Formats: sequence, C-alpha cells, structure tokens
Amino acid sequence: MPIIKAEGVHFNYPDGTNALKEISLSVKRGEFVGILGANGSGKTTLLKILNGLLKPSQGNVYLKGENLKSIDKNKIFTKACTVFQNSDDQLFSPTVREDIAFGPTNMGLSKQEVEKRVYDSLALVEMPEFGEKAIHNLSFGQKKRICLAGVLAMGPEVIFLDEPTAALDPIGVSVIMHLLKKLNKEGVTMVMATHSVDLVPLFLDRAIILSNGEIIREGAPEKIFSDPDIIRVAKLRLPRIGHLFEILKKKDGYDVGYLPLTIGEARMEIKNLL
Repeated sequence: MPIIKAEGVHFNYPDGTNALKEISLSVKRGEFVGILGANGSGKTTLLKILNGLLKPSQGNVYLKGENLKSIDKNKIFTKACTVFQNSDDQLFSPTVREDIAFGPTNMGLSKQEVEKRVYDSLALVEMPEFGEKAIHNLSFGQKKRICLAGVLAMGPEVIFLDEPTAALDPIGVSVIMHLLKKLNKEGVTMVMATHSVDLVPLFLDRAIILSNGEIIREGAPEKIFSDPDIIRVAKLRLPRIGHLFEILKKKDGYDVGYLPLTIGEARMEIKNLL
C-alpha cells in the first residue's frame, strides 16, 4: 500500500483558475519524490492537496489508505507535516525552543517528552546549541533548519517540502539537501516541490513533472531527463551536466550513448569517449 495516493484530483480556485487536472499519483513509504515544474505549474497547490491543507474540487487523496476527507486534520498533521517555502510564515515564537515545542505540546505530550523532542530535533538538524536563540537573530539558512526541526519534533512519517532550497547560497543548499537525504534514509518519506533540476539526480528517487496543472512525465531521474523536449515543454531545463553532453552530441558529433546527469556519470562517459 502506498503511503500517499491521489486519484483523479482536480482543483479550481475561487476565481475559476483550474490549477490541477486529473492528477493521479502514488508515493511509496521511504521514497524521496520530487514534484518539478515551472512557476505556476501547480506544484504548491498539489502539495497543499496532498497534505490536507486544501480539499480537491474533484477526486480523492489517501494517507496510509485512509481518505483525507474522513481523517481529522489534527491527526493528519501528526503523520504528515509541511516545511513551507517562506520560513517566516512558519516561525512565530520568540525563541527556537518555544517554536519547536509548540507542535509536540499541542499533541498533548508530557513536558519531559516535549523537551526530549526539542533536543532531539535540534540535534538532527545539527543546531543543538540554538534552543535559546531568538528567532529574529537567525540567518535565512538557520531558519530553514529550525522549520525542519519543528516538523521533526512532531514525529511525522511524511514530510512535504515546498522549495526548501529557495534563496539559499550553495553551501546552504548542500547542507539542507544532505540533511533531508539523511532523514530519508532513516525512514522518513519526503515529497519535495522544486524547480531546481540539478538536485534531482543527486538526491531524489523519483520525480513527477507538472505543466499547466497536469502530470506530463514521471519516473526515475534518468528516465525523466532522457527526453529534453519534454523537459523544455515544462519550461524547465536539463541538469547542467546533461545539457553539456546534449551539446557535445548534437553540435560536436560525439557518440554519447546517454545523457550523464552527475559528475560521476560524466567522468565515466568522458573516459569512454577518450
């Protein structure tokens, strides 16, 4: 049984905008799945449908086999939590400790258990000494990690992430993505909306490409990037290394058997060509 499943989902905004059309997908327990698409493709709307923040205009979404329409929202949010794109929309308490403690406290946990979860979640995001820090004194990247810690303190089985690397510098992107992958390997299912295609072959198991509210391609990274024309229809691009080898093949006449997507794959292909 997939941990998340959507069947025939449509969503219309009050102004009549048809944001999602006939979306059907499933996510296995323990997967790291990306939802790719340009701005306005429906990524964030789909995340909000999958995590129960929005109700589909048509169709159904299931979490561990239960229809979200029949599950109490508080119960949903203890199983599936979301890290939003803008950290300032998620952080509201004066200090880091208070912010992380908010979710577990509202779950009715004991003071001792809440304190343990705060400590453990800060340790997981490698910020154990930040408990008493004021939220407004944190850097943008630190806020991202504290948002993740607040979600981890809830003990979710699924974490939804909306552009978790947006506006981060290269080191910040690397820190966040390696942290997410580490948590994923420990059993947390990840569903990430992004348009950062270079991250996909490095960290994701599978990707779903949205264009104008519809799924136009899905599969492992090597599958979805094997057709550059489809990628460009979605107003995306190939990962930089894949694009380089596409140019070598089309413009320079090199016999490239497939498009490498990572430095390791590119190194092997270059050695073969030489």
